[in-house]
Amino acid sequence: MHTDLSEEALRAYRSAQQAPADFDAFWQLTLQEARAAGGTVTVEPVDTGLATVDVHDVTFPGYGGEPIRAWLRLPRGARGPLPAVVQYVGYGGGRGHALENLLWASAGFAHLQMDTRGQGSGWSRGDTPDSGPAGPQVPGVLTRGIGAPHDYYYRRLFTDAVRAVDAVRGLPQVDPARVAVLGQSQGGGIALAAAALVPELTAAVAHVPFLCDFPRAVVVTDAHPFREIADYLAAHRRSEQTVHRTLAYIDGVNFARRARIPARFSVALMDAVVPPSTVYAAYHAYAGPKELDVWRYSGHEAGGPDDDEAALRFLRERLRP
Repeated sequence: MHTDLSEEALRAYRSAQQAPADFDAFWQLTLQEARAAGGTVTVEPVDTGLATVDVHDVTFPGYGGEPIRAWLRLPRGARGPLPAVVQYVGYGGGRGHALENLLWASAGFAHLQMDTRGQGSGWSRGDTPDSGPAGPQVPGVLTRGIGAPHDYYYRRLFTDAVRAVDAVRGLPQVDPARVAVLGQSQGGGIALAAAALVPELTAAVAHVPFLCDFPRAVVVTDAHPFREIADYLAAHRRSEQTVHRTLAYIDGVNFARRARIPARFSVALMDAVVPPSTVYAAYHAYAGPKELDVWRYSGHEAGGPDDDEAALRFLRERLRP
């Protein structure tokens, strides 16, 4: 069944989320510090036995210059420089296996799939630890360091996402003027952040983006991962203001208001994991050119291969020479 407002009400819904006064300064300083930390990008070929795609094991400097893993997949024999897609992964997953996710390289793109620090093993394996501050948290990462914006897990992860774009734009196989970001669920929320934080990007794809409109999300769904916030506040009853202040620094609605590049969204009206109103909140707030696919009878899987097909068409149009 539909899990949220009526479709008519969704089209009219706007989020009450507000950015902290120092939101832009917070992220500007965070990225300055990460880039100043330095570090090198390494690219090592992987023998996969594939005939049409070359796979490379990449390490690049993320938050604090810490090494972050990724897979780089390239169409074999293609003449560069190539348009590139940087992909971020859903909650609980990592970069997976070298033989997975061959769509984008098969379609002619350079494809960097970023590992997700401290995640992986939930449904897709990861290889990058998270070195951030420890403290009381609900199992999962959504409340890790949530007591202060500077300690929060997603400050580190979003910084990794920006540095992944920096890394791929510096590769000799890639045209730095033709780079897009893409993700579903948590990956979609990360893509929205990158779209705002890296204005040089060409396009963004955010399918059923998670991490949007926290003030509404945590009270209209009982599903995880949003449930982690409610569980934390059930135990830390006097921390509501502190928690929501931290979440405002990583809310996709606040990033959407600052993004200007063309973006494609999708939303699923039977999604119990990411309430449809939170996706509409980010979509309505998005300041650049945008399009939205509405899947009325889908859950969190959204459009599945139909979303992939539409995203491929969207990115081909925007990343061609």
